[in-house]
Amino acid sequence: MKKTTLFSIIMFMSFSLVSIHVSAQKLVSSKTHFKFFSSTSSEDIEANNYKTVGTIETSTGEVVFSVPMQSFEFKKSLMQQHFNGKKYLDTKTNPKAKLKGKIDNLSEVNFEEDGSYPISISGELTINGVTNAIAEEATILVEGGKVSLDSKFNITLADYEVAFEKGKPAKNIAKVVEVTVKAVY
Repeated sequence: MKKTTLFSIIMFMSFSLVSIHVSAQKLVSSKTHFKFFSSTSSEDIEANNYKTVGTIETSTGEVVFSVPMQSFEFKKSLMQQHFNGKKYLDTKTNPKAKLKGKIDNLSEVNFEEDGSYPISISGELTINGVTNAIAEEATILVEGGKVSLDSKFNITLADYEVAFEKGKPAKNIAKVVEVTVKAVY
């Protein structure tokens, strides 16, 4: 009986350690901020989204962000209405954007040691139901056991079938917008 109990305790501890090790390999963002910024001579447009979920698989370098498009907040409600409308992003039909990629230089990142690690991410970005290949730069910061990721890159709206040839939107919305990502894991 004592051997069975001892064996059970050892097995339980072994499974617990394996479970802890496996879960430590996948980092999930607890705070993620996506921002886009458009600047034209007519108007600057900024929108913020704090409801994005992101993960980093530390053993493989897989990076995923799921962005609920209707969660972008604008200073002007009319901007938000246009953004979500059928003529722009039709967020009812395409409710999420997704970035799925891989850290190309994962061997240069030590998730256990404090430091700032410049990384390259390649993969795919899907917006408005359109998927394109991406290759972007980011920085992973490890500080006091906490991991964060920062990136800033540009996207061309026409690449995602968001384009205005005439009218007020063609003058007010930049053809290339800046995207900023700040994630805390």
